[in-house]
Amino acid sequence: MTQHKMDADYGASALDRGVQGVLGKGIDRTDGIAKVTGAAIYAAEHKPRGKLAYGYAVTAPIAVGTIRSVDAEAARAMPGVLTVITDDPRLPSESPNIGAETAPRFDGVVESYGQIVALVVAESFEEARAAAMAVTIDAVPQKGKFDTMAHVDSARPPHEGAMLPDAIKGDVDAAMAAGEVTLDISYSTPYQVHASMEPHAATAEWDGDNLTLYGSIQIFRAARPLLAKSLGIDIDRVRMLSPYIGGGFGGKVGGPEIVLAAMGAQAVGRPVRVALTRQQLFHSIFGRSDTHQRIRLAAGHDGKLTAMAQDSVVSQKVGVQFFEPVALGAISLYAAPARQFTTRIVKLNVTRAGAVRAPGEAVGMMALEAAMDEMAEQLGLDPIDFRKLNEPEVDPMKGVPFSTRRLTDCLDEGAKRFGWERRVATPGSVREGEWLIGMGMATAARVNFLAPSDARVRLTPEGNAIVETDMTDIGTGTYTILAQIAGEMLGLPIDRVSVALGDSDFPSGAGSGGSFGAASSGSSVQLACDDIVAELARRMDAKPADMTLKDGHAIAGNRRVPIAELVGDAPIEATGGIRPGSNSRSFSQATHGAQFAEVAVNAVTGEVRVRRMLGVFDCGRILNAKTARSQAIGGMIWGIGYALHEDAVLDRRSGSYVNRDLGEYHIPVNADVPQIEAYFIEEIDTHASPVGAKGIGELGISGAGAAITNAIYNATGVRVRDWPMTLDQILPGLPPV
Repeated sequence: MTQHKMDADYGASALDRGVQGVLGKGIDRTDGIAKVTGAAIYAAEHKPRGKLAYGYAVTAPIAVGTIRSVDAEAARAMPGVLTVITDDPRLPSESPNIGAETAPRFDGVVESYGQIVALVVAESFEEARAAAMAVTIDAVPQKGKFDTMAHVDSARPPHEGAMLPDAIKGDVDAAMAAGEVTLDISYSTPYQVHASMEPHAATAEWDGDNLTLYGSIQIFRAARPLLAKSLGIDIDRVRMLSPYIGGGFGGKVGGPEIVLAAMGAQAVGRPVRVALTRQQLFHSIFGRSDTHQRIRLAAGHDGKLTAMAQDSVVSQKVGVQFFEPVALGAISLYAAPARQFTTRIVKLNVTRAGAVRAPGEAVGMMALEAAMDEMAEQLGLDPIDFRKLNEPEVDPMKGVPFSTRRLTDCLDEGAKRFGWERRVATPGSVREGEWLIGMGMATAARVNFLAPSDARVRLTPEGNAIVETDMTDIGTGTYTILAQIAGEMLGLPIDRVSVALGDSDFPSGAGSGGSFGAASSGSSVQLACDDIVAELARRMDAKPADMTLKDGHAIAGNRRVPIAELVGDAPIEATGGIRPGSNSRSFSQATHGAQFAEVAVNAVTGEVRVRRMLGVFDCGRILNAKTARSQAIGGMIWGIGYALHEDAVLDRRSGSYVNRDLGEYHIPVNADVPQIEAYFIEEIDTHASPVGAKGIGELGISGAGAAITNAIYNATGVRVRDWPMTLDQILPGLPPV
């Protein structure tokens, strides 16, 4: 096995010498036909060997207090009921956060609404649901804490070793006092939830002491040990399968359904499927906390920032350490000698907060980029010019060089493609009948990570390649990009490469999350292929650099030999492994972009229509132009939701969300989504990963909501600082018709 730690660049690779011409191309998804024909099997569709039973979770009707008893006698007597589990100490109460060793266990104490307190298992889903409704819960409610700002005096700083500790450089207060132009504004974002198309589901089947778990799981290296420890069994007895996932976005790292299904199957001695309802997901799966952000900026009349601060208050469930890292995208974004980024956490009796697409940047960049526009207006500068004036030469916090940084190019290319020169700076100046028209922009930024990842590549006697890793595909295109990397390096057309994912029997991959999946898993495939290329070169009696692989043939000197002939009777197999290293400290690594939006706001009703959006992004090597574009567009659509729609409304009397379904938790639908364009400034980043790619999945959401916010101001002159931007906020400030 070849393993590379990113303490230095990987150097020359067969990937750089590849001439097959498949890498980077917008090749259709290799799993696309399976998905559109129904051949792709998702978590709730697996057919186990035994007769399937169904589990249904029973949840607490209070947010704070104790459960005195759970009376299941009536439920047990109902038709089709096999068992009701109420007192198993392994019973999970809710979703764990990434990195948890075990699922949170129900101990009779309720600290947030909707915690799981029992499991009904029956012959059918309908019978399990009916019995669950018949379970009687004797609860003793207590007074809870549900309002973040009402309890702000109890806020505490991040715990030791937090992902984002407070970061302070220089004296922001002094710089603000001395600043020629200053801004001190507060912004807020609401609670937001995971709303993947595919709900959380799992099917469990025991074979003696061995468990097979079919689930919808993003990261096996987190979920498999969590499941084993939660059940109290050895990890080697757990096989996990998740070949297709209908959206994850950080929420599917191993929810309570995997433990519930395993417990239920063990109790009844046959396979059990547990699918959480949409209403249950709002409280049993973590979401994004509310944020209250104070942005302070100071600058000279020349537009150069002298101070920059983003101080945030967020909420979290009692007993949970994770918090929304609001300032993650801002820390290294703009040059300013005095800098301050702090977080204070208020512990409440609310559903736990966890990782949702682009933790930190998705909401932090909304406030920061709205503030940057407000500051640009005070300075009398074009918003793009203001941002370019404050482009740092090195990381302004750590002083280290950037691995790559093409933000200025993204701003320029985006402005040109969008037609920014047609923007009228004076708000409310452009009208089409009842509609006020405006343009806005914002910067996008997302930190870049690399995760440990292993992959096995086998070159068969037929001259085909097989890639195996327990890496997952949450709809991002992993099947396709890994096939492209292997095909490019081994000189094989894409139809001669097969990729197998989502099986814990395969080498341990990075998993899907944090935008590290493509670069990490792709690099491990690259390392394995380099070893295979070296062996083919040896058999050709040539150096790897002197050999060309194309269309299933090896070419060196005056020889052109079919790869199958070089392989012979036994496959050539190699395993590659990538590990993070000191490069993550030696270089500031991030992805960047420029977001643009045009909106129309009805001068009578206040209705907002996003008419078009455009983004230009810098994220290293583009592995597949089509799937990369899809990722960017998906993030931008989510940005529309954060700007105009998404708001999990917390009832501060009961601690429950009042809109806990997709009928009332509003997300953008087809009619809300305009023409969206996404482009890329490509620069291969060999400091970030051997494959030269950086994360894209979360970059697209960053700044998108701010671009819409700034466009609404340009259209109307109305500044909205509390999202989502609803009619009641916009209407009072509209100019007379």
